[in-house]
Amino acid sequence: MKIEYKVNAPVSTDQFVELLKASNLAERRPVDDRVCMAGMLANSNLTVTAWWGGKLVGIARSVTDFHYACYLSDLAVHADYQKCGVGRQLQVLTQRQLGAHCKLILIAAPAANDYYPHVGYQSNPRCWVLDRDQCISR
Repeated sequence: MKIEYKVNAPVSTDQFVELLKASNLAERRPVDDRVCMAGMLANSNLTVTAWWGGKLVGIARSVTDFHYACYLSDLAVHADYQKCGVGRQLQVLTQRQLGAHCKLILIAAPAANDYYPHVGYQSNPRCWVLDRDQCISR
């Protein structure tokens, strides 16, 4: 059996949470907040998934305009399938869905920071984050 890749295939909240727990992303995602996790899936406008049989083993979950910018908000691969090219293929297939000039943008998990230069990303120090519990000052 080989890994099957799908674009915008349905993924249940349970499948998504299980995958995040089996990768290293659960520690930085609100996996105990089912409403949030369901909303993350429902409001993504591009997902590319990797399946081994009926088991979700990888996901690239993005928000994009398909022309200028694509924010790859989750790239998760089950620990048992890491270092087999699954993450790379998820990114390749994500790029194929985008317009010719659309940039792929992501924030790396600390443990994956050294992975991205290896596959062609350039570091950009201009990312800023405003957490929900912070207010924009006037």
